Amino acid sequence: MTTRRNFILSASGAATASLLTATLSACGGGSISPVAPISDAELSAQMIGKLTSELNDASTANVIQPYLLDVGFTWDLPQVPVAEINSIVAYSFGNRPNAASGNTSSTGGNQAAFPDPGPINEELADAVHQIYQLKPVKVFAQWEIASFLVSKYQMNSTNLYAVEPIIASDGTITYLSTAGVASAIVAVEGTAAAMGTVAVVGHRDHAKRCIQTSLAVGMNAFAVQGVTLPVNYDPLSGQPWTRNRELYLVHDMYAQIAGKAATLTAQAYPQG
Repeated sequence: MTTRRNFILSASGAATASLLTATLSACGGGSISPVAPISDAELSAQMIGKLTSELNDASTANVIQPYLLDVGFTWDLPQVPVAEINSIVAYSFGNRPNAASGNTSSTGGNQAAFPDPGPINEELADAVHQIYQLKPVKVFAQWEIASFLVSKYQMNSTNLYAVEPIIASDGTITYLSTAGVASAIVAVEGTAAAMGTVAVVGHRDHAKRCIQTSLAVGMNAFAVQGVTLPVNYDPLSGQPWTRNRELYLVHDMYAQIAGKAATLTAQAYPQG
């Protein structure tokens, strides 16, 4: 499983690669292996140096840099052996509009019918089932994933709790955010502690934030060792930001930064 996005190469390494490539080309040589990424320590030093130059403020640069390193360059997941889990929580990723539903938002309300779950949520259901076969524990899944767990794997209310959107008396449907789903699950169980060690299933690019959100509501949350999470994207998703990776990663980093900003503001000014 990928544990680090290799977004930046050192200037000296890049220059060396260019020189070697040119030399091989001139000699009729073959390909060259990618240059190894610089270490976190080297990257941090370069980021602090650049921020200090841009902000003219070394103190602030040192405070901000760890947040940027985490949000933009750290995508590894805390993992736990499947034998140690006590429950599974699965977060959906997009869905597909149908003739009755139209496009949908993850949090907006509308009076249309439910959209179709979509292929990525079927892949997420497959990952849940893989874990469940290894350790049959209670599963909490957003409705898009739960629909496949029922239809494809014959799960039912004895081992599955489906987190549904909120439907108002006038028929308006409000789709829960990731945080809303996590809070709803804890409310069902009474406390996060009652869930024990939680295996979180989410799209690979969403999983970091799924785990962070689960931790924020008190869950002891991890990814499961040896289980591959979906990495595909659905170009027909009703949620535009989940149609391709480049767009989604920007969306996810924005959400991470927003969450960090809210936490830091509350810590700095607890009285508002």
